[in-house]
Amino acid sequence: MHIVQFIIGLIVVLALTQLVARDRKNIKIRSVIQLLVIEIALAFFLLNTTYGLAIVGSISGVFTKLMDFAGEGTKFAFGGIQNKDEFSFFLNVLMPIVFISVLIGILQHIRVLPVVIRAIGFVLSKISGMGKIESFNAISSMMVGQSENFIAYKNIIHTFDEKRMYTLAATAMSTVSMSIVGSYMQMIEPRFVVTALVLNLFSTFVVLSLINPYDSALGEDELISSDAHRVSFFEMLGEYILTGFKIAVIVAAMLVGFIALIACVNFIFTAIFGINFQTILGYVFWPFAWLMGVPSHEALTASSIMATKLVTNEFVAMLELKNQAAHLSSYTRGVLSIFLVSFANFSSIGIIAGAVKGLDEDRGNMVSRFGLKLVYGSSLVSILSALIAGLVLASY
Repeated sequence: MHIVQFIIGLIVVLALTQLVARDRKNIKIRSVIQLLVIEIALAFFLLNTTYGLAIVGSISGVFTKLMDFAGEGTKFAFGGIQNKDEFSFFLNVLMPIVFISVLIGILQHIRVLPVVIRAIGFVLSKISGMGKIESFNAISSMMVGQSENFIAYKNIIHTFDEKRMYTLAATAMSTVSMSIVGSYMQMIEPRFVVTALVLNLFSTFVVLSLINPYDSALGEDELISSDAHRVSFFEMLGEYILTGFKIAVIVAAMLVGFIALIACVNFIFTAIFGINFQTILGYVFWPFAWLMGVPSHEALTASSIMATKLVTNEFVAMLELKNQAAHLSSYTRGVLSIFLVSFANFSSIGIIAGAVKGLDEDRGNMVSRFGLKLVYGSSLVSILSALIAGLVLASY
């Protein structure tokens, strides 16, 4: 039965891409099939083989250790205000972003990260059939963040047309920054976070190949990076420490605002209609939860969490999943965890558009114009990744 649901779900996702697709004659069916086969194989390897589980476990262990190191700094600065044996979201989940940001800065400074990004991007371009800029952007977004990675194009971004800008913005929205991966692991199982990072890369290229197909123009396939101003090691440390802290505070502020807003909207809907807003949105996502193989009696809860991620952000949804975890099966928790690991939500439109506008106002306005299409396509990426993970999890 689950295989049938997966096939139907895959057909539905592919069909939904065509509702907003442009230039369908340029769709490379062979590349799409190749990406799907590789993605399914990777999901099986990471979630259902001894070696794959060992790799995922090792990566998770590294981040767990990094969280311990980050905790030492947090404990020194905030230990006096943290209640003993109680969980603090800001201190335990958001503050480690500062330390991870520092590590990224060091890898950037010693020029290890750019080499890794270029190498993986080159391999991805061969597999996906997309240009090197697009493949570079997917890896760069994952490593340095959905807004910071656009700095690499500041000298050439004015030459990008709408198709390329959509692809660059979509890859930034469909992945997540390594600086907050450790924070995710504080709320959902680390193995699902690691797996989602890999699956989302391939799902992004599948969806983009169907929604926004195009051939890279001659001469544009090589990335022309701007030469960043070289600063001293300790100056770099200071910049990345402050950047990490800014991200943590911004995420905290957004959580305060979104959670309060959702509580207010739920109260109004319950008072007027007798049903809260999240439950209504849950019915919209219910078919997708069912196609992912979520048991019928858990589908409404799961779909409500999926909807929460779309209208707020992944942190709010992960907190909701954590609260509901005791009432959900391990399969449902796994599929939802994969779905939640991405920046596909409405707030990301403003973040990405603002980052691009800081480099080129016309391109920033361009991103704002197709903002809803960005969220639509990136949500399909999350659904596709969850469908593929569910296929493997169901075979346990």
